[in-house]
Amino acid sequence: MTHASVHTMLDTYPKDLGNIDQHKLAECIDTCFECAQTCTACADACLSEDMVAELAKCIRTNLDCADICITTGNILSRHTGYDANITKAVLEACQTVCRACADECERHAGMHEHCRVCAEACRRCEKACAELLASLG
Repeated sequence: MTHASVHTMLDTYPKDLGNIDQHKLAECIDTCFECAQTCTACADACLSEDMVAELAKCIRTNLDCADICITTGNILSRHTGYDANITKAVLEACQTVCRACADECERHAGMHEHCRVCAEACRRCEKACAELLASLG
């Protein structure tokens, strides 16, 4: 579920957004930022676990995912000088890192609830990126 402000900002954009599906765009922007926050929090929670050394890959993947999700959300929020090739490349990168992060977090989900929550957020973001990519043609 997207936040109203994402839809409102898209609705108030002074130029034509083109043929992009505004609902899928808003969903993807919102999901990217949610995923970034969840991954950052998961990395921090992993650092607080007693078995932190065993979570090193998870922490790194969480931080990579958070960075790419923030970048993707920011790029999707800008429309001036829109370049479809850049948008598609960023969405593909975000989809890839979300898949990798979800896979890694799922390995620890049985022992660490924060990893389960993070894996779910990553899967939602992976799906939102795929849906927006598919709508771009």
